[in-house]
Amino acid sequence: MAENILLIEDSESHARALQLYLERSGVTVVVGRTLDEMMFKRRAKEFDILLINPFLNGQSICSHIKEAKQYNKLLQVIVLCLKKNLDQAMDEVGTHAINFLEIPVSSKALNLAIMHARKCISNEQRISIYSERLADLEHDRTLYHQLFNQVPCYISIQNQDLRLIGGNSLFQKDFGNAIGEYCYEIYKHRTSSCPTCPVMKTFSDGKSHSTEEVVTALSGQQYHVLTQTAPIFDDNGEITQVMEISTDITKIRQLQGHLSSLGLMLGSMSHGVKGMLTALDGGIYQLESGLKNNNPERIDNAFELIKQMADRIKKMVLEILYYAKSRKLEYKSVDVVKLVETVISTVSNLARKNCVQIEAEIPESLGEFDIDSNWLQSALINLAENAVEACKYDTVRTKSHLVKFILWEDEKKRVCLSIKDNGMGIAQETREKMFTLFFTSKGSQGTGLGLFIANHVVQQHGGNISVESTLGEGTTFKVCLPRKKHEDSLAPFTRMMVQI
Repeated sequence: MAENILLIEDSESHARALQLYLERSGVTVVVGRTLDEMMFKRRAKEFDILLINPFLNGQSICSHIKEAKQYNKLLQVIVLCLKKNLDQAMDEVGTHAINFLEIPVSSKALNLAIMHARKCISNEQRISIYSERLADLEHDRTLYHQLFNQVPCYISIQNQDLRLIGGNSLFQKDFGNAIGEYCYEIYKHRTSSCPTCPVMKTFSDGKSHSTEEVVTALSGQQYHVLTQTAPIFDDNGEITQVMEISTDITKIRQLQGHLSSLGLMLGSMSHGVKGMLTALDGGIYQLESGLKNNNPERIDNAFELIKQMADRIKKMVLEILYYAKSRKLEYKSVDVVKLVETVISTVSNLARKNCVQIEAEIPESLGEFDIDSNWLQSALINLAENAVEACKYDTVRTKSHLVKFILWEDEKKRVCLSIKDNGMGIAQETREKMFTLFFTSKGSQGTGLGLFIANHVVQQHGGNISVESTLGEGTTFKVCLPRKKHEDSLAPFTRMMVQI
């Protein structure tokens, strides 16, 4: 290791002797004899070691040694002085020097001082490099932290117990600072892990996995999310944590649901059109044969059939065009009690067939309210049928099953109807998804459309549906609607879907 040494000594013979000795060991030595030379040469060239007698011509220059040290923090200072000046030099220079050598200087003491200086230089260089690296790491850490928090996705970090150990700002905003909680409790209000947990799969095979879920925020708002997992490894290559990134695709699914509903409508109606076209062909055949045989009765029958089929085809085509775009609800004033009685009457046969008792608390009159009766009646029938089916599928209960209807006007002058059953009940996870398009808990027996449409219809009327349920005890649907027409009510879904 070659060092550049600046030697400041007013004794020319002593300075020459030290220079020759040091240069034989491969270092470069520049000699100065005055304070001015020291200041000029220090500024003109960088030196690693300052070898100096701080008492030049009987005057102390210790303060300038401190200045030199401030100018170059890596500079190592070795002080040379007569024995009588040693204590003064130590007092004035202090820790700014690494060694104090007595003149005349022994070669061994000088060698040890130079070696010490070399180690100090090396250590200072390492510290400088480490400091720069730490500064870079701190900058990177700050940058990554900002990126982590600003990503417009839900990001959580989970351990092997599926406990949350970290989350970005968006996650904490919508789901809370749930550190230490189980992810399935926070996301989906489950009491156990999800059957197809992507995090557990990643812990198992170290690969990324994805699922699509419906999660519920602290506000009660539900989101369709596409989740993707990524393993986090320790220094030994072991997976210690898994990062789960969830992207909100709610709007995409809403659009997809709307397009799917149109597809279902068109598919269903195409079969109806096919049947009507077949009947139309039959009518045309009857008309042709009636004309050929001059049979007025056959002609009249054929004409009536053709007219009926043409009217039905026209109506269906208009409905396709009608429901392919949003429309205003067709409001009219309807008697509240009569509407609810019609709903109860409609589901009574289904209830009797399944040995379910119907009870009703309905006042003699609640006046009228403004609704689209076809839409709302279909929605309420759907809720009532669900209540009967909840009793039907309750195989555990031994006592008689009951569905009870209660109709009243609340303090806000709204018309309210509760439909309460003592059936099987609904788990919280299912309650949070039950109004989602195509979600069903009935397996192949359900379409996943009925409750979605019922909720939509009530909301379009300016009302709301609430659900309370306890597993094994039953469920209560509560529907509240304003009496007056709800402005800007749109119904962008098909009549076929409402009539499920």
